[in-house]
Amino acid sequence: MLASLLIVFREVLEAGLIVGIVLAATVGVAGRLRWVAFGVAAGIVGALAVASFAGAIDEALEGLGQEVFTIAVLLVAVAMLSWHTLWMASHGREMAGQMNALGNQVKGGEKTLFALAVVIALAVLREGSEVALFLYGIAKSSHEAPAALLAGGLLGLGGGALVSLLLYRGLLVIPVRHLFSVTNGLVMLLAAGMAGQAAALMASIDWLPTLGSRLWNSGFLLPEKSMVGRALHAMVGYSEQPSGIQLAAYLFTLLALAGLSRAIGQTQAARARTNR
Repeated sequence: MLASLLIVFREVLEAGLIVGIVLAATVGVAGRLRWVAFGVAAGIVGALAVASFAGAIDEALEGLGQEVFTIAVLLVAVAMLSWHTLWMASHGREMAGQMNALGNQVKGGEKTLFALAVVIALAVLREGSEVALFLYGIAKSSHEAPAALLAGGLLGLGGGALVSLLLYRGLLVIPVRHLFSVTNGLVMLLAAGMAGQAAALMASIDWLPTLGSRLWNSGFLLPEKSMVGRALHAMVGYSEQPSGIQLAAYLFTLLALAGLSRAIGQTQAARARTNR
């Protein structure tokens, strides 16, 4: 539930920021709300199509190559989470500037409202598709009940929409960079957990060496099937009996993302000082 809440909250917040920037830059343009709503609706429809496509593949492979499909879903989810985190660290401000420029161009008559709707539809489609894939990965790696995933998703949707609205209205004093710093850290842990789960599955079908089938057993302290254990398993990849390859994949992914994010942040800060 917590993992789905985090993913949906972050993606809705990012899409909401894009919509908010465009709305703020097109104040006074007749019909803007209708076209923005059209763009959002088109993006949601596209994201639902992506979700159904993943489900159809899963059903087609039921009983045949399930491990392979699950490994593929997890690895793609890890790759997308990693790319998304690093891309936002490098291009977040640039994207905001581009959205603001688009709004001003529409307002000045240089671009049509249809172009605005297309950009918003693509943004919502991108974020919605990522939500579908990530939730699929969470479901495959943690075996959470559909009701828990749905509850977390709805809470994330509501929270992301509310924060986006408050930011648009200027009522939220928390800087956006702090929100994304916290969620970036949580997303890194989620990506590391999925990488560890993928490595464990590959070891189970002899694609990778186990490097030790059970490094420790913490079940007596925190059972993996307990409420807290399930939450930590979904959020950060907790395992009461991890294998060596699972731990290695987890640490490699986490340290690589943290190191790259830090390097990108330092580069962006140095560039900002140079441009002053």
